[in-house]
Amino acid sequence: MPLLNDARLAVKVFRRMVTSRLNQRRLQRRLRALAPLPKGEYEIGVYFADGRVNMYQIRQWYKPLMELDKTHRVLILSRSASAALSILDESPLPVAFVRRVADLERVVDEQPLKIILYVNQNARNFQMMRYGRRWHVFVNHGESDKMYMTTNQFKAYDYSLIAGDAARERLGRVLWDYDFDKRAIPIGRPQADHYSGDLPFVPDDRTVVLYAPTWEGDRPAAAYGSVASHGVELVRSLVATGRHRVIYRPHPRSGVVDPAYGAANREIVQILDRANAEDAGAHHVHDTGADIGWQLAVADFAIVDISAMVYDRLASGKPLLVTRPVSDEAVIDEGGYLSDAEWLDARDAATVSVRLDDLRHDEDAEARLTKWVRHYFGDTTQGVATSRFHAAIEHLLEEWETHAALHGGDGPWRDLDDPDARDDDD
Repeated sequence: MPLLNDARLAVKVFRRMVTSRLNQRRLQRRLRALAPLPKGEYEIGVYFADGRVNMYQIRQWYKPLMELDKTHRVLILSRSASAALSILDESPLPVAFVRRVADLERVVDEQPLKIILYVNQNARNFQMMRYGRRWHVFVNHGESDKMYMTTNQFKAYDYSLIAGDAARERLGRVLWDYDFDKRAIPIGRPQADHYSGDLPFVPDDRTVVLYAPTWEGDRPAAAYGSVASHGVELVRSLVATGRHRVIYRPHPRSGVVDPAYGAANREIVQILDRANAEDAGAHHVHDTGADIGWQLAVADFAIVDISAMVYDRLASGKPLLVTRPVSDEAVIDEGGYLSDAEWLDARDAATVSVRLDDLRHDEDAEARLTKWVRHYFGDTTQGVATSRFHAAIEHLLEEWETHAALHGGDGPWRDLDDPDARDDDD
């Protein structure tokens, strides 16, 4: 058995190496077809060391960054060929492929990068953070009450752009000797200003319900998925009313652990297909697209599992129900919004339309929602978060100018003798 496992591992490593080399060749052909990046052009760098598997972490920042690029040029620094290829396909923002540290140093030499933004905590972030005389700023890829949001790694960055009061309080419980007033800058969620996209239907008088469950999880403590426990009855009941339009956005990993969960997912899709076949005006949607935005904007209500989708929806300021896990072992952090959320139990899934009707006219629920939205994101009026994001960048650029004047010059500062300056696989 050990020999068999070693052989499988060797095959897996070999396939990854071949895929990596093919991606690098494809990317080099793409880059040669583009005009070279102009030197001395880009003030803002967005550092992304992950591959295609974690593209969702940078993808949600495209539109806010495109808006920022109108006033301060933005350059994405990708360490992975697969990610760089995806970014070139998806975003008009320019990309520098910096697989090796030597490539990274060349870009640092050529571009006046004053601020580097980081969307995750990849260990290779430290290969970028070694360059001084520029601000290294953590912007994260979402807002939630997960443990990831309270890591001591926040201290590694010069500044962090956080969502609001909830984030500051959460960090305040775990970070010692951290200057929150200076280093944690609240901006809300600028992504919510860009919830857009082409609708796959023409809006009418139907109530639009986004059902966006997560997968079943790989351990009892994270068994948050509702597809098997809530989903089939929930969707069947909404379709039957004739008054609702369902946007079903399942997690792409649904069913990878539990075949019954995958079967429930397929059953929901079949329910929607049959409903659309029987009623040409229904336009129920099975959404598997990469973009998340238009769904949150168009939905009158959202039904979500415990996941980042709770907070993505919360940032829209619009009503939501959170499915309560049926497993007693599922860990629920009820210290924040989940302590006061509108919960949907599995036993109520078949009558969810009644629950939605009641929620529409529940002034107390609306007041609670408004309170939590402000606590997590501040003012969610359209455009306010974008203005706060831009103001934070302007503040950091002013701070950069002040420090550059004090310490002299704005040239490259780096140690060329870097033991990490080697070829890394994609």
